Amino acid sequence: MKLPTLVAGLLITTVLSAGAETRQLTIHAYDSFAKNAGPGIIDAFKEVCDCDIAITGVGSSGELLPGLIEAAPEDRPDLVLGIDTNNLAAARDSGLFAMHDRTLPPLDMPLDWDDSLFLPYNWGYYAFIYDSETVETPPASFSELVGSDLRVVIQDPNRSTTGLGLLMWVEAAFGDEAEAVWRALAAREGTQVVPRWADAYHPIFRAGEADVVLSYATSPAYHVIMEAEDGPRAARFDEGHYLRIEVAGLLADAAEPELARQFLDFMFTDGFQSVIPTTRWLYPVVTPAAGLPEAFGALIEPGEALLFPAEEAAARRSDALARWDAAFGE
Repeated sequence: MKLPTLVAGLLITTVLSAGAETRQLTIHAYDSFAKNAGPGIIDAFKEVCDCDIAITGVGSSGELLPGLIEAAPEDRPDLVLGIDTNNLAAARDSGLFAMHDRTLPPLDMPLDWDDSLFLPYNWGYYAFIYDSETVETPPASFSELVGSDLRVVIQDPNRSTTGLGLLMWVEAAFGDEAEAVWRALAAREGTQVVPRWADAYHPIFRAGEADVVLSYATSPAYHVIMEAEDGPRAARFDEGHYLRIEVAGLLADAAEPELARQFLDFMFTDGFQSVIPTTRWLYPVVTPAAGLPEAFGALIEPGEALLFPAEEAAARRSDALARWDAAFGE
């Protein structure tokens, strides 16, 4: 039977639409990002992309790049979120990433950003957190920290992103004198080293087993917002504070490069940036239209933002780790 032309056309359109597969964007991130920030970001992006999106946690921040390098091409995502500036040179040298070809909006960061491969999405400062209810006079410098009788817990830079941040912080602040700082810190009876941030913050510091913990200057906002508690505070150091900046990168063999670039544009909108303060507990690179949560207004403002260029951080890393290992007996 011959169908009328209009009806036949409608049938063909219906069949083609039913047969078209929904595009899927795949993103790898570290576990805590995927768990905490991922759901809100997925929902917001799906409202504008007509696509599916999967954000998969693949371990810690420091495991992201090694995992990509070891993975077969077909197992790599379209995008990766969470590489930080201490690992940026290695990421660039891997050859795994493509130019993003995006125009950046004005960024609310303490420095300018110009990188053809990687785009920042949040940032913060490393800091020592203390409990103001038990520590009356917090240290205001590394020398005061070392000279105090406070119980201090830090993370191993060989295993931890925060530990690596402290390593670079001391390198930036003290240069050739960095080894002396490590030896003095290691010689203290009250210094404890653990593998990762998760081993230090809640199990030791929040349990009352340490007076001071290495974390981020924004960590106190978590306690105010989530626990209605203002005891934990960041100690402001005279030497300045080292920056942590996390970036997104587009994989060169991405299956959905156009969709990935659409996500990179979305990354600078409220749909993404408004999720950052209360899931990542860091600063967004673009302040949301509603502003930052009130608790962020009470955070310390470092006198100087310290950060090595990516190539210098990479060049210093091996020798800096050797100095740390020598001091702490690794």
